[in-house]
Amino acid sequence: MNNTGLPDRNRLRGIYEKFLEIRAVVSKDLEELIEEAVFPLSSRPTVKGRIKDFSSYYKKYIKLLKENFHSQNPPLITDLIGIRIVCPFIDDIPVVEEVLKKKFDVIEVERKGADYNFKEFGYESTHLLINIPDTILEERGSCDVGVAEIQIRTILQEAWAEVEHELVYKAEFTPFDEPMKRKLAAVNASLALADITFQEIRNYQRQLNGELEKRRGSFFKKIEESIDGRLFNEKEQEEEKKDYPAFPLPEEKKSIDDLLLNALYAHNRNKFEVAIGLYSRILEMKPDDSIASLIYKHRGMANFAQSYYEDAVEDFSRSLKLDPKSYKAAYYRGVVRSVEQQYIEAIDDFTLSLAINPYQNFCLYRRGQAYYHLGDYPQALADCDTALVLDPNAEQIKKFKGLLLEKLKM
Repeated sequence: MNNTGLPDRNRLRGIYEKFLEIRAVVSKDLEELIEEAVFPLSSRPTVKGRIKDFSSYYKKYIKLLKENFHSQNPPLITDLIGIRIVCPFIDDIPVVEEVLKKKFDVIEVERKGADYNFKEFGYESTHLLINIPDTILEERGSCDVGVAEIQIRTILQEAWAEVEHELVYKAEFTPFDEPMKRKLAAVNASLALADITFQEIRNYQRQLNGELEKRRGSFFKKIEESIDGRLFNEKEQEEEKKDYPAFPLPEEKKSIDDLLLNALYAHNRNKFEVAIGLYSRILEMKPDDSIASLIYKHRGMANFAQSYYEDAVEDFSRSLKLDPKSYKAAYYRGVVRSVEQQYIEAIDDFTLSLAINPYQNFCLYRRGQAYYHLGDYPQALADCDTALVLDPNAEQIKKFKGLLLEKLKM
């Protein structure tokens, strides 16, 4: 302090600059540690490190002096080193927080949002205060601070924070008139609503993808039972009846998304007739070609599950007509024709599918099976070998190769 009672700015600048380079290195070390910790997360948050500049440091120093003027100790500034983690979705924030708690010694957690006024972002932002790991300080040396602040935000919270910092925090004075306040509040609310909407869409996609994955599993199981059992002369087992808990279908709504999710719920619970009816309702709504192609493909799979093979072929053909790049529709049609022992037509479908996407080991495997049933063992072996190049560990395909080598006496 000088005789004015204020801290000596030049002395503080000297102390600040003495440790500036080490803080920058420590910040980079922390950034790398955090990136490594959050890398496994599917949403892949971005990590940004920063060092508080001297102007901001001095301003905060004075502010803390005013707030704690009775204290004999110098103000403790905990965010000289700051790390910001920006997440795509709201529900990533608690996940990242838990990852950090396992990785670092967390001193304090502050959640901002509930009591914010119009000048601040009105929904959740999480701030963690951590001890800088001893391993970093031992390697880099003292940086005159033992803690760092980590902020976790969504992309939209980050966008607001950047703009708000310029419009409100750094401004000489802020808007006092009600129209301007309302504009700020409207932007704030719009961003909050967008974050919530994005999260709802993500939740829906997760639910939909989960149902799609279940549906694929049951579909592929039927393929194996219908084709592989015949190939290896194994006794076909009765289709597994999954003991699903009682599950009422969601209340029907008019949107295609809701009808599709309802159809998938029914499909995955072996309520194939209900699923076929719901897929048909979607098609009656005249969706665009890309959506209609997808729905025909789903309905074809449900028809296949019911052993309505002609209907399944027709659905897969319609799907392929609407989307000529749908290699899965061609593959599925080939599967149905293989089940019906129409091997020449099946080979044509598998060949078409491979022309669209050649990197399908199971399509090669199925085509090889069709060649086998036609007695063309060399061509079957060629397909089998190519399939094993794509996936050398595919046990079913290796088993098939053994069968072919026996036939060829090789």
